[in-house]
Amino acid sequence: MRITPKHLAIGLLYLVLICGALFALVPFAWMASTSLKTLPEVARWPIQWIPSDPQWQNYIAVFSHVPFLQFYANTVFVTLLRTLGLLITSCMAGYAFARLRFPGRDVIFLFYLGTMMVPGQVTVIPRFIAMRWLHWIDTYQALIVPGMFSAFGVFLMRQFFMGIPRSLDDAAILDGASHLDIFWRVCLPLSKPAIATLVIFAFVGSWNDFMWPLVVINSVEKLVLSVGLSYFQDLYYTEWTLLMAASVMTMVPVLLVYVLAQRYFVQGIALTGTKG
Repeated sequence: MRITPKHLAIGLLYLVLICGALFALVPFAWMASTSLKTLPEVARWPIQWIPSDPQWQNYIAVFSHVPFLQFYANTVFVTLLRTLGLLITSCMAGYAFARLRFPGRDVIFLFYLGTMMVPGQVTVIPRFIAMRWLHWIDTYQALIVPGMFSAFGVFLMRQFFMGIPRSLDDAAILDGASHLDIFWRVCLPLSKPAIATLVIFAFVGSWNDFMWPLVVINSVEKLVLSVGLSYFQDLYYTEWTLLMAASVMTMVPVLLVYVLAQRYFVQGIALTGTKG
């Protein structure tokens, strides 16, 4: 087989991509390796990537060091409800902006889209004041309800709904279907890739959210994992082995969700990026 410049360019591209992927995996490899080490091995230089005697008991010690199981249960509870709520509001609003005609629709959507330009940190104080006014400080409602609305989710679903042929609406209306029927029986079944994409973004965003739980939660029994991990650190000492073991266990659900929805995720990104 004759090697052409095109083959060399493709080979070079693959080499760069593989090197980039390996470089991105280094922090995760260090995290997994450290979770199985003793404290003296953590401080050793050069880095000993493979522990001489894997300390599997680090993963058990995590649960006795802090209420890690409670943090885990809180995170799962909050993330599932936030993701479900965000899915419902984004799908309904996206359908309204994409398929319904009402006065000022495009102007309202433009203003709604403009909120994506505002950094989340800017809205922390107004949201905190709203939660205090509702007497929701240090409650699960404060963790869940504000996270159930997303301009990005509405934008994503609107883009996908706009790509569905209008002829399907016309055919359903001729059969006597209402807009609720069209939304539930026509548009949603055709939107699995976009829904999977939104679920991944919402799940990861809620799972990793650190600032908002730090601001509104005061009780240890209501903390989530992102804040609870800080309990392995204090001013003068850090339990690196336990912290990394807890971090590995924290990362597992996110990887699991991504692997299960990866096929739909790629389709959703491609379709919502090219249509609308």
